[in-house]
Amino acid sequence: MAHPKANINIKNKKATFEYELIERFVAGMQLVGTEIKSIRNGKVNMNDSYCQFYNGELYAKNIHISEYELGTCNNHQARRDRKLLLTKRELQKLDRKLKESGLTVVPTRLFVTDRGLAKLEIALARGKKVYDKRESLKQKDTKREIDRMMKF
Repeated sequence: MAHPKANINIKNKKATFEYELIERFVAGMQLVGTEIKSIRNGKVNMNDSYCQFYNGELYAKNIHISEYELGTCNNHQARRDRKLLLTKRELQKLDRKLKESGLTVVPTRLFVTDRGLAKLEIALARGKKVYDKRESLKQKDTKREIDRMMKF
């Protein structure tokens, strides 16, 4: 059964600007009842969020999912750590890459599937230097100018 708001697609634009994304993975999330309702309403902020290993499991930290307006005393905490559901092989690969060098895991996109499941796209990333960020801004400005000229 498809949900009417299954087209939820929340992007972390800051992550794509701050980091060079090397490899992407799609992970499930362990959520409580009112969290999925807030996600379907689009009440999510992923700025400054990151992923970290704890006891061999990967957790998404600092993702702000607002409390559900119609929730009762059983409402969830907005900034709790959420366990990510990946295969054992993917977890081992990420753990090995993180121990290697200056890499990190950042959430890039949160979406809801046709079946109504919330999925988090995470990426293995390396931090950009200041001159790389400037180059990204230049490319974005030139693309905007070209699009503006094509309209006329």
